[in-house]
Amino acid sequence: MTEIRGGTELPARREEIELRTADGLTLVGELALPEAAEPVATLVTLHPLPTHGGFMDSHVLRKAAARLPALADVAVLRFNLRGVTSPRGTSEGAFADGVAEQHDVAAAMAFVAERALPHPWFVGWSFGTELALKYGLHHPVEGAILLSPPMHRATDDDIGAWAADGRRLVVVVPELDDFLRPAEALERFRVVPQLEFVAVEGGKHLWVGEAQTYRVLSEIVARVNPGVLPLPTEWTG
Repeated sequence: MTEIRGGTELPARREEIELRTADGLTLVGELALPEAAEPVATLVTLHPLPTHGGFMDSHVLRKAAARLPALADVAVLRFNLRGVTSPRGTSEGAFADGVAEQHDVAAAMAFVAERALPHPWFVGWSFGTELALKYGLHHPVEGAILLSPPMHRATDDDIGAWAADGRRLVVVVPELDDFLRPAEALERFRVVPQLEFVAVEGGKHLWVGEAQTYRVLSEIVARVNPGVLPLPTEWTG
């Protein structure tokens, strides 16, 4: 029996992938699938701000890929947005402040369609939430899960579009967020009738620490495969 901690990587089928954008770039990433089962859902992850260190290995997304294929039977797609480097490699292009990144989102969803990955959800963290809000409705997803949305680029019109569309929108806001705290976030999103709002007591924008990571991963799984909850803290193999 192994305790699941920060660096734990559970068994999965892992594949290095490349995505092709409509404007001619190659993006690098990874697809993690359950080792011996077909996935019941797919997490299309969108990482934090590249100019502040965000990349496909930002810790919540890395831990989702390391754990959830085994613990929750989900597929996890991670990739570096344009111009971003990680140990996996460097995606072509340059940071475009959330504008040309719409092509990166589209390339990820084209890959999901090509592989026939089931029931995709966007999971955005910080800057990634803005991409999900602005461009997510262009694609056939079940919904979006937003972790620590800063609301610097996404607008009230973007929120209103989700309200009108009706697809599920889950907003997870840490109590001590650096940019948007629960009371203000709830006011921003209150127009969305299907909103699932989660305020995390003691949480911070970067979700540092195993307890915060466990809470975030549990909130994700509660939407995509709730029958496997609670997530174990030990791996028995």
